Amino acid sequence: MARSHILGLDIGSETVKAVLAEPAPEGKLALIKSFARPSRGVRRGVVVDMDGLVGVVNNLFDDVSELSKTALKSIVLGVGGSDVVVRSSRGSTAVSRASSEIHKDDVDRAVYGSVPVKPRSNRFNLHILNQEFIVDGVGDIHDPLGMVGARLEVINLIIDAFEPSIKNLQKCIKLAGGEVDTLVFAPLASAQSVLTDKQKELGVVLVDIGAGSTGLAVYEEDKLLHTKIFKIGANNITNDLALALQIPVEVADKVKLAYGYAVPKDAPSRDQIDLKTISPELSGKPSKKFVAEVIEARLLEICEVINEELRSIGKDKNLPGGAIIVGGGAKMPGVVDLMQSELKLASQIGVVNPSLFVAKDGSTRELLASPEYTCALGLLLYSEQAKAKVRIVNNPVSGLFRRLIDRVMP
Repeated sequence: MARSHILGLDIGSETVKAVLAEPAPEGKLALIKSFARPSRGVRRGVVVDMDGLVGVVNNLFDDVSELSKTALKSIVLGVGGSDVVVRSSRGSTAVSRASSEIHKDDVDRAVYGSVPVKPRSNRFNLHILNQEFIVDGVGDIHDPLGMVGARLEVINLIIDAFEPSIKNLQKCIKLAGGEVDTLVFAPLASAQSVLTDKQKELGVVLVDIGAGSTGLAVYEEDKLLHTKIFKIGANNITNDLALALQIPVEVADKVKLAYGYAVPKDAPSRDQIDLKTISPELSGKPSKKFVAEVIEARLLEICEVINEELRSIGKDKNLPGGAIIVGGGAKMPGVVDLMQSELKLASQIGVVNPSLFVAKDGSTRELLASPEYTCALGLLLYSEQAKAKVRIVNNPVSGLFRRLIDRVMP
C-alpha cells in the first residue's frame, strides 16, 4: 500500500474512532474507510486502564492493517484531556540583516524567544500558535516575511498538557502496534475540519459535546483566542436519567437516544415511554416531558459553563459567527434551540467542510455529514502530508531553532 496513508485516531470515553485517508489531487484528502470500537480504559482523555485501552485499540488496528500497515506508522492522535492549559507568550528579536528585511530565521528566533527555556513541571507543549507579529511597534501582522523593520515581536498561545497523560496514551498506541506521528488538541482538530474562514474572521465558538467532556475553541479575526475542555458531557445526561428514572445506565442511554429532547416545552406532556418495551424486566411509564426536563437541566449546566468561559475572555453574547455544535451530543434533538437561547448566539450543528475531502463511497460520504467524526477528520488535516495543502496556523519553527526547542520541550 501507499506510504502516504494517514490515520486520524480519536480516543473518546465512549467510542474509539479512526479514519484512514490518503492525499488526493487538488490538495484534498481521499477518505478510504472509518473504524469504530466501544471504548475501554479511558475517561475524559485520561488512561485509567492501560490493558483495557490497548485491547480496544489493538482490535481496531487489526482492521486498519488489512487495508494499510503503513498507516499505523503515521497516526495523528487527538488529545482531549481537561488538564490542557492555554497561556500567552511573547518573544522578540532584532532583525539580523543590514537591509532590515525580515527572513524565516528572524521569525524562528522570535518564536524561540517566546518559549520558556525550562518547561513547567510535568507539562508537554502541544502547540505554539501564532496570534500576531509586531514589526517596529506595528501589530496585527499575520505574516512578516519580506517586510522591513528593525525589531520583530511575536505573541503566541502555548497549549500544553500534563506530560504523564500524553505518555500513557502514546504507550497504549505503541503496545497496540501503532506509532504516533502527530499530537493535536482535539477541539482544534474539530475546528479545522468544520469552521470556515469567514466564521473565524467574524468570531465564532465551536462546542464539541463528547461523551465524557465538552470542548470549546473560540476564534476571532482568524486567530484562536481561547480553547478548553470541561469535565462534563453527554454521559452525564445518561447518568442523570438513570438516577431520575431508577433504571440501569444501559437502559437510560437507550431512552436518551430514542426519546430524548433538549427543550421540555416542545416535548408532548401526555406522551409516555413504556420502559418494558426497552427492557422486559422494567416497569414504569415516564413522560417524554419529564425525560426532556432531566436532559435540559444538564445541558443548561453545560451552557452555563460555556458562558462563564466566554465571559472570562469578554466574548459572551459577542461572537457574530455564532456557536457551532459538534460531537455526539450535537445529535440530541432540540440542542440547537437550547444553545441559541442560553448562549444568546446564532447556533447550528457543525459538519465537515466537504471541499477538504474526497468521499469515495456512501459510507465515507456519511462521515462528512456526521458531527461525531469532525475530530477524527480534522486530525487528518494536521498530518505532514496535509499541512502543505491546508493552511494551519501552528508551530512555524524549523531547522536549527526547531531542534533547539525540541531540547527544552519534554
